[in-house]
Amino acid sequence: MARTFTVTSGGQIRCRGWRQEGLLRLLENVLAVGEDPENLIVYAALGRAARDWPSHDKIVDALKTIDDGETLLVQSGKPIGTIRTHAKAPVVIMANCNMVGQWAKAEKFYELANKNLICWGGLTAGDWQYIGSQGVIQGTYEIFMRIAARHFGEDLAGRFVLTSGLGGMGGAQPLAGTMAKAAILCIEMDEARIDKRIAIGFLDSKAASLDEALAMIRQAQAEKRWLSVGLCGNAAEIFPEIVQRGIVPDVVTDQTSAHDLVYGYIPAGYTLDEVRKMRTENPALLMQESMASIVRHVTAMLEFQRKGAIVFDNGNLIRTHAKNGGVEKAFDIPIFTEAFLRPLFARAIGPFRWIALSNDADDIRKIDDLLLQMFPDNKIVTNWVHLARARVPFEGLPARIAWLGHGERTRLGLAVNQMVREHELSGPIAFTRDHLDAGAMAHPNIMTENMKDGSDAVADWPLLNAMVACSSQADLVAIHSGGGGYSGYMTSAGVTLIADGTQAAKERLQLALTNDTTTGIMRYADAGYDESFDEIAKAGINHFRL
Repeated sequence: MARTFTVTSGGQIRCRGWRQEGLLRLLENVLAVGEDPENLIVYAALGRAARDWPSHDKIVDALKTIDDGETLLVQSGKPIGTIRTHAKAPVVIMANCNMVGQWAKAEKFYELANKNLICWGGLTAGDWQYIGSQGVIQGTYEIFMRIAARHFGEDLAGRFVLTSGLGGMGGAQPLAGTMAKAAILCIEMDEARIDKRIAIGFLDSKAASLDEALAMIRQAQAEKRWLSVGLCGNAAEIFPEIVQRGIVPDVVTDQTSAHDLVYGYIPAGYTLDEVRKMRTENPALLMQESMASIVRHVTAMLEFQRKGAIVFDNGNLIRTHAKNGGVEKAFDIPIFTEAFLRPLFARAIGPFRWIALSNDADDIRKIDDLLLQMFPDNKIVTNWVHLARARVPFEGLPARIAWLGHGERTRLGLAVNQMVREHELSGPIAFTRDHLDAGAMAHPNIMTENMKDGSDAVADWPLLNAMVACSSQADLVAIHSGGGGYSGYMTSAGVTLIADGTQAAKERLQLALTNDTTTGIMRYADAGYDESFDEIAKAGINHFRL
């Protein structure tokens, strides 16, 4: 029987409470907006919502039958049972893809995955927090705007942005680029992904050739008109071709699934069908060919940088693989977090999200109004809300993201819970955040690269963050580590809270949202960041400075 992937609407619940029902709707949602839901893949080539369909179905059954005071345990997408806890304990605790250090390598991951003993949860896939490309759009937009402020003025009008990758994460790039008023060219091997981004309003147009694409970009630049163009092709071939033509974009990045040399990146000279066949018949050769293509890809990016382009790594390990392939200067390309966003993270300002569990878009619009009333002086938030309302379509359950920090998240969560209580919204709201958050991730090649005190690889912080979330009554808590090409490179923590209007939800939101950002500020203070000490002083956080 064929599966259908839809989101549930309205106030009728199938579970024994909204905490459980909310998590069930979020699980449904990540599949409804996912890249390959029939295989439970949400994004990033391998990021799964559950290990397999029997596991998925048992998770659904468990969520429908457990009461408050019972906690479902999930190990790499497989439910292993429930335990008796207490009414304030999490509904779900999960650990996805965590391997012992010396074993945390791609080849070991594939061995375990082929035996169906492990699966990668991505960041927000395996704990059912992904909200479609919107979840990435604001972060990408903020990066573009910081580049604009530093190098080009107020925005990217008249500027050429070159990038690649239009999957579940990279698909945010064209819309974020045009929101920053750029002319952005996005290279993508899978034409179906280009068509999907056009269909959902994230991409403006598709070019039939590089000549046509560049002509469209040049005209948009001349008119200072924002435009996004998709071109079907391989970045490892097209980036060097643009270099050879002597064209220098203003900004260059990449968001292909370069982290995974087998199931993600597509090497030059191969079709999609050939690569799919090689994944099972000759994965070793595929890894070799992918590495060779990444070398060409990153070498071209370095050449753009040498000629004056602003080039950055968007967090997909492409520099790491290039360095392993012999590109000595791969890390001359900066990572986006350190280059553009670290002062925000040091204040625990990061990608915070909320989802209308009723499937009523008016609920999100009402919260937009609330945001504008509550934070009129927060230019990041007010600017984003106006832009998102006008330009960002909803995917699946209506949702919004905004970069809020310590105290702000708690204030919003409590205010929204009160709106639910007073029936100003049609149903409960789920709150979550990206794993790429102040206290929630250790990744020495992305989030924690070049920390001031050298603590890049210390993974204690996300583990503490997850334990704090459990101690603070969160509804779902997850600890994830990398799978596939990310194996051994990162550990992160995720948290979800359901604002159902109850007094118990008020207590959970107060504790969990406050303590989540508190640990983030403490993490950066421990590394010596002045912005964190400023937040500690303003908020009266009891941090020990040793």
